[in-house]
Formats: sequence, structure tokens, C-alpha cells
Amino acid sequence: MDTVRQGGLGSYDLAGKVAVVAGGSGAIGAATARRLAKAGATVVLGCRKQDDRVDEIVSGLPGYGHWAVPLPVDDTEAVNHAASLVGQRHGAVHVLVNAAGTTRQIDHNDLDALDDDLFDEIFRVNVRGVYSTIRAFRRWLVSGGDSIVVNVSSLSSETGKGSSIAYCASKAALDTMGKSLARVLAPEVRVIGVSPAAVDTGFVPGRSREAVLAQANRSPLRTVVAADDVAVSIVGAITQLRLTTGTVVLVDGGWHL
Repeated sequence: MDTVRQGGLGSYDLAGKVAVVAGGSGAIGAATARRLAKAGATVVLGCRKQDDRVDEIVSGLPGYGHWAVPLPVDDTEAVNHAASLVGQRHGAVHVLVNAAGTTRQIDHNDLDALDDDLFDEIFRVNVRGVYSTIRAFRRWLVSGGDSIVVNVSSLSSETGKGSSIAYCASKAALDTMGKSLARVLAPEVRVIGVSPAAVDTGFVPGRSREAVLAQANRSPLRTVVAADDVAVSIVGAITQLRLTTGTVVLVDGGWHL
């Protein structure tokens, strides 16, 4: 008979834990890295390429021992190499945040503008890239013994409204994949999605800040979602939702209502 773990786990103390943030140079990734470091984690900032911005983010993190590693999620060989470097240095990974993503503003009515190459690119980064990253770090997450993966999704996965049809579909696929992986990786690893509405980051090429403000104004809480709002929710899911896995937490100001 499998061993049943005792409940009453309490909060998840990040002090001394190793946290990898894929997409760490983006607004949400950087904000999450700062929150994790502030909570005591040693942060490994995964980035497409290491440049001055990445170095600035790492040097500005509170605490010590933080570093960056090239982690272009759509390059499986590079992802595997990054996971190997992290594992060799730390021996285990306790937190993996998948914040890397891509999209482009394409009117949903314009089916021709969403061509095959762009569709494939969005799925390659937003779905396959996340899967490849989790697969590469699985060994080290399991070694952590009580670890968590957080996938940054989007409210678009539920509404079908977003920067493009492909983006909406990719985030829906990400959420479903998270359910499968939560079952497969348990009990050593839990998997949670954090799903914001439009975030005021400039992430979507072609989407104006006015459009973000207008969406926020139509939500019940009438609050613009900032990158740090998402980061706080991610850290909250990590530290407080100890018996939650295979589900998605909305950070949308009630927009879904």
C-alpha cells in the first residue's frame, strides 16, 4: 500500500529553496523572481539570452546566490543543458515558474493574418516549450521531494478572447497539460496554473495600454493587473496552496464574471 502523507502541512517556507524562473527577463518573470528572492529562495533566472537587462535583474534581487542561465524554452537542447547546469550546482529544484510566452495582436476575424508559421511559433513556445522545460527539470523537482511547478496561463484560455486565436488556444492547451502533469508528477510535485487577465506590461505587440485600461474598467474590481499582482499570486500559490494541484487560479479582477 502506498504511504499516505500526513496533512496539516502549513505554509511552504521558501528559505533555502531553489527556484527557477523561465522567462525571467519578462515583466511577470522578473517580478516573480524578486518576490521569490525576497521570500528567501535562491533564484535561477532563465532567459532567452543573457544580456545587460538580465544581469541588472539578477544583481537587484534581495539575498545572495542568485544567477542566470540561458533557457530559450523552444530550444530543447538548450533547455536540457540549462537543467543539467542547475542540477549539478544545486542538486534539486523546489520551484519552477514557467513565465515564458509569446503572442502577437491578430484580429480574430482575420484568419489569413494568423498564418501557419505564427500559429506554430505560439504553440512551440507557449505549450511545447513549457512541456520541454518541465520534462528537463523533472528529475531535479522530484529530488526536491516537495516541489511545485507554476505555469503562467491567461484568462484567454477560458474566454477565447485575447491577442490571437492561437494564443487563446495555446493557453487552453497549457491548462489541460497542467492537469495531466499534476497527476503524473504527484505526490512529489504539484502543478498549478496562475491565469491573469490583460497585464499592464506591454507584452502583446500591437496592444495599447488604453485597451488594457478599458478591459480593467469593465471588470468588477476595476483594477489594472500589474506584473507584481501576478507575482504575488504566484508566490501565494506556492506557499499557501499546499493541497492544490492540477488547477488554475484566476487573477483577473473578476473579469470572468
